[in-house]
Amino acid sequence: MSLEPIQKLTSRTIVMRQENIDTDQIIPARFLTTTTRKGLGKSVFFDWRYNAEGRLRNDSPLDGFNPAEYKILVAGSNFGCGSSREHAPWALADFGFRAIISSDIADIFKSNALKNGLLPLEVDDKTHRRLLASPGEEISVDLVSQTVRFGEEGWQTVFQVDPFARRCMLDGVDPLGHLLNQLAVIEKYEEDRRGL
Repeated sequence: MSLEPIQKLTSRTIVMRQENIDTDQIIPARFLTTTTRKGLGKSVFFDWRYNAEGRLRNDSPLDGFNPAEYKILVAGSNFGCGSSREHAPWALADFGFRAIISSDIADIFKSNALKNGLLPLEVDDKTHRRLLASPGEEISVDLVSQTVRFGEEGWQTVFQVDPFARRCMLDGVDPLGHLLNQLAVIEKYEEDRRGL
């Protein structure tokens, strides 16, 4: 599958300080009836954004922001815990997020996010606290150098991404797309093996 490549991303942040945000809070189970990604963004954090009558609440940190300007979510620790639903990164990406930053992101969520074009970044506790305290901060994420920069004082920190997942995100492909891009090399290898 083709995805939008990420090399450098500069955006303002939306901050959700809550810890242990699980995948059912990100996208409630009742919205898992689709196998397509399109349209899931309207259900992201649904129970936090809408009241029992389905009307927008006034106290949601996601409301009132232009997703074109706020593509980075800074979340409390242990983000994405719970079930392994792929719909969670789908919904976040469809809402407009390109990256999630936390001090700790659940492994299964991280894996699903990387395969679906959403960059999960784990930063040190000091940087995490600084970002949580600064909603709306403009930050720059550089996947090539694996650095995050922000603030007037020029704060910079590094992050690590699995090398294969990083390559896929830089190229704008999922793992299957990466393999399909290697088809000519694979076919040549197979042809050479037949001649042995």
